[in-house]
Amino acid sequence: MYDFAYQKPGSVADAVKALAADPEAKALAGGMTLIPVLKQRLNHPSVVVDLAKTGLSGITAGAGSVTIGAMTTHAAVAASAEVRRIIPALAALAGGIGDEQVRHRGTIGGSLANDDPAADYPAAALALGATITTNKRAIAADDFFQGMFTTALEADEIITSVTFPAPAAANYQKFRNPASRYAIVGVFVARFPAGVRVAVTGAGQGGVFRHAAMEAALSANFSPDAIAAVTTPAGDMNSDIHASAEYRAHLVGVMARRAVAAAS
Repeated sequence: MYDFAYQKPGSVADAVKALAADPEAKALAGGMTLIPVLKQRLNHPSVVVDLAKTGLSGITAGAGSVTIGAMTTHAAVAASAEVRRIIPALAALAGGIGDEQVRHRGTIGGSLANDDPAADYPAAALALGATITTNKRAIAADDFFQGMFTTALEADEIITSVTFPAPAAANYQKFRNPASRYAIVGVFVARFPAGVRVAVTGAGQGGVFRHAAMEAALSANFSPDAIAAVTTPAGDMNSDIHASAEYRAHLVGVMARRAVAAAS
């Protein structure tokens, strides 16, 4: 690990000021990604700005939605009575992230800001049509995710909360890595009065993405049979030691049908 300065500001404004003052500064949320990266000397920030004291945790139920503070842990989302009542699929997703230690340290804002291509929350945000609120603006999930480890966030921009609209039905299914519990392929399906949204994580070369063909089929007929013949091009999939592109393409269909069956 390289040497770096450490700051723990007491407000969002002070945290933004610290990040804006130094282009090499890095924000620290739960640290589930940043700390291992620092230990491996894969990143060398001049300053680490810890967001633990910025007051960004908490869950608020709205009229047909739930808003989650950026520093809220996965464990808190999984255990929340409000999340379980309004969007049970989101609570279940949070309960399946990593192991118990990770769930009690990792945060929803940190996960979305990092946009790991195998993370779970990006699929939920995209499928549910979430709004990511920062210290500057509100960003629709469709505009937020811009590629692997790439988001619309600017250098001095911090996620403050995420608002998820309540769907009529939803479910998330993932084929997980047995060691890390990251999604080799994860599919989140959400049905709204205006139609169905399907988001896939862990599979695409460009990170999380919406599956337009499945959305069209399921909007017409919300059943597993409706997408039985829908294929996913293997050429667009990741291939690594855990799964080939062809296997991931196959798993997208399997996980999507399971999610629809469970949501139904």
